[in-house]
Amino acid sequence: VLDEPEFEAFDAGIVLQAYLPDAHDAARRLAEWAVVRHGRGGGRIKVRVVKGANLAMEMVEAELHSWVSAPYSSKAEVDASYKALLDLLLQERFDDAVRVGIASHNLFDVAWALGLVDQLRARNADRRVDFEMLEGMAGPQAEAVRETVGTILLYTPVVRPADFTAAIAYLVRRLDENTAPENFLRNLFDIVPGNDVFATEVDRFAAAAIGRHSISTTSRRAGRTAPLDVDDDRFRNEPDTDVSVAANRVALEHALAVWRPPTEPIRPVIGGEVVPTTTATRVVLPASPFGSYAVELADAELVERAVDLSVNGAAAWLSVAATERARIIANVANIVAARRFEILAAMAHDAGKTIGEGDPELSEAIDFARYYARGALTLAAKVGWEPLGTIVIAPPWNFPFAIPLGGVLASLAAGNAVVLKPAPQTVLTALLVAECCWDAGVPPDALAFLPCPDDHVGQSLIAHDRVDAVILTGGLPTAELFHSWKPSLRLHAETSGKNSLVITAAADVELAIKDLVKSAFGHAGQKCSAVSLAIVEASVYDDPSFSIRLADAARSLRVGPGADVRTDVGPLIDPPTGNLLRALTVLDDGERWLLEPECLSDDKRSWSPGIRTGVRGGSWFHTNECFGPVLGIMRADALDHAIRLQNDTAYGLTAGLHSLDAVEIAQWTDTVDAGNLYVNRSTTGAIVQRQPFGGWKRSVVGPTAKAGGPRYVSSLARWHDDDTVDESMVIDGYRAWAARELVAEHDPSGLRAESNVLRLRPLNGGVAVRLGIGTSTRGRNLVTAAAHAVGCPLEISTANESDEQFAARLPSLGVDRVRLLGQTTDIVRRAAHLAGIVVDDASVVGDPDIELPRFLREQSVTVTRHRHGHIAHGFMAV
Repeated sequence: VLDEPEFEAFDAGIVLQAYLPDAHDAARRLAEWAVVRHGRGGGRIKVRVVKGANLAMEMVEAELHSWVSAPYSSKAEVDASYKALLDLLLQERFDDAVRVGIASHNLFDVAWALGLVDQLRARNADRRVDFEMLEGMAGPQAEAVRETVGTILLYTPVVRPADFTAAIAYLVRRLDENTAPENFLRNLFDIVPGNDVFATEVDRFAAAAIGRHSISTTSRRAGRTAPLDVDDDRFRNEPDTDVSVAANRVALEHALAVWRPPTEPIRPVIGGEVVPTTTATRVVLPASPFGSYAVELADAELVERAVDLSVNGAAAWLSVAATERARIIANVANIVAARRFEILAAMAHDAGKTIGEGDPELSEAIDFARYYARGALTLAAKVGWEPLGTIVIAPPWNFPFAIPLGGVLASLAAGNAVVLKPAPQTVLTALLVAECCWDAGVPPDALAFLPCPDDHVGQSLIAHDRVDAVILTGGLPTAELFHSWKPSLRLHAETSGKNSLVITAAADVELAIKDLVKSAFGHAGQKCSAVSLAIVEASVYDDPSFSIRLADAARSLRVGPGADVRTDVGPLIDPPTGNLLRALTVLDDGERWLLEPECLSDDKRSWSPGIRTGVRGGSWFHTNECFGPVLGIMRADALDHAIRLQNDTAYGLTAGLHSLDAVEIAQWTDTVDAGNLYVNRSTTGAIVQRQPFGGWKRSVVGPTAKAGGPRYVSSLARWHDDDTVDESMVIDGYRAWAARELVAEHDPSGLRAESNVLRLRPLNGGVAVRLGIGTSTRGRNLVTAAAHAVGCPLEISTANESDEQFAARLPSLGVDRVRLLGQTTDIVRRAAHLAGIVVDDASVVGDPDIELPRFLREQSVTVTRHRHGHIAHGFMAV
């Protein structure tokens, strides 16, 4: 900006933080540029050099993104860096163009800088330097410096009275930094020349002064981990891309510049053979200049061929040693990492996914590969299981890479063969998923790629009698449709959500607004975890400044193509219809637009964010999923009322709370009905192992083990009971497991800044057990003992009751799940599906790790444990 003619004569200033190695290169480039600019008659610049102002948040951000922390790792290095920066900036060649602010409360550093000023004075350049301190932080020291040098610059936040709390927050952060254990001000009250504290500070100063000549100025922002061995003792999450690293930006920009859609049609791939077909379609690239690409779809004959090959492929894949299967699955992570920017560019065009949304998805995909490779080894060490056989993956378009890859690899980890049926809107990205698997060593017979139409051909695949399971991520109506085709289908489905974020009077409202906007409008609200409701306590809701700030925050988001790195809100995958069109265009009684959404493109795919207030309990918008960039605001009398509103929908996928009150946090986490809970952060962006993902109520159909969690791979196997183990010993094992696991809250990630607990919670409505023909006495006894061990209410139906009679009363039982043992007709299954009751027809087994979770549900609870980087242990515990 200062190079533009109208600003050529302006002076301006910037702050560099010595705790960042990157500051040295920045200082050199700035100073050299300033000399050139000043030489052609331009103004000067001033560089204020500080030790560092946000170390706590730097550490938190690095931990949450799996980055190496950007600042130096020791105070000694920071002190040496500070002095080296002053050495650089006070060089004679910069005298005319660069002023320097020496900002420090450390009197040793100030005295040393005075020595540098003497050198400047010798060449008539001493006015280049200002000594600076914080107003109110070290008054007597500031006065002593002023008396010595003549002037001192005191800086302080200057705000309007209405913004006074912002100034207090700033000063509290400065106070927190200045009272850190190794900070000079921490020891100021005890320091006397000649005492031990003085000697310690002398040693620190001398070490830094000497060390400034050898301090490393190489950036610590690496942004990537080396490939991990599956035998590594600890699972580590893949780091997101650090776009402050120039090499990462160059690689990303190159990938976006060279990306082109395929010129040839995408075709089915079966047994490694690309198979041309006669049924063609085109896939529209949302908000992309490349328009569309061609896809050739499978017919019924190809469905049969793919299933036939998968049945044989499953046996061959299972014959591969478990360690080799795990190695191949883990190798997928390396393939994806190597193709990261290429895949990001493809998703930006194929799904309209912004780079900011796509990059964490690629990290998740890499995590799935490494995590499920470990799951393959864990499963192999157990006895009494076998693969299900052939599993169809029916993934969504909104997470076009990570979710299909996760389903494929988890299925392979359990020894199954896979048929990948891509979402019709993102076939290209799904092909990249398959290619990464094949390139990593997954046998072609174990993974078929089968784009097919959502008509009778798709139905023939889903309902095929040799397809043993389907993994679906999509809407609840799709899951219901699949079950209508085949009631006995083993369906693992993550379905719809109507997610909300509660904001109480005890919240940090600024942070709540930030997280609310991110949760509502990331990927244009097209996430199953996206917040579409904010339930706001009355005192906050009624405060006009809340609405103003929320509207401003949403209005500031840039709407554009996914492939534009400046875009915050990308396009819709399709023009809005049905619920979404109504949500974007129609208000109900009592509602008004705080921010009215606008259609910004002729194809009706680009929409600005919309916010509607006055949403009432039980209204259409309160209870219906909309899946787009529109947010509703509800008013709650108090937290109890907010929780009732939050629970009063058919869904239970994600839920959020913003409150700094530990009592409110405890009450909320004990009473909210959702699979993933988030406190004082956004509700999107679940990370493998940290926040295993999956919902409650109508947000899940079938087995409820969470994706990215410790039980997911084993849920894709068929388990058998070892009837040689004495029944009483099994029951004792059930009780011991329940006593241990029901009170345990596992947090394997072990982060400082964030608690991530996975816990098991009871099924509120209990389980109905149907004892069909052939149920053994042992089976009945064990299923009863398992339910009793975990305190699950049990309703038992025996052979004295017909399937028709049981099916008729099943909807009135109020149970969450029905357990089918022995032979049962589809009459019971159909009744359960229609009533929204999960069906579990797995055999009873003696292994409590497998049997008892069938009477429970998993819940992931994530709680932010820091305030602006300051770790608050206990204050924010669950």
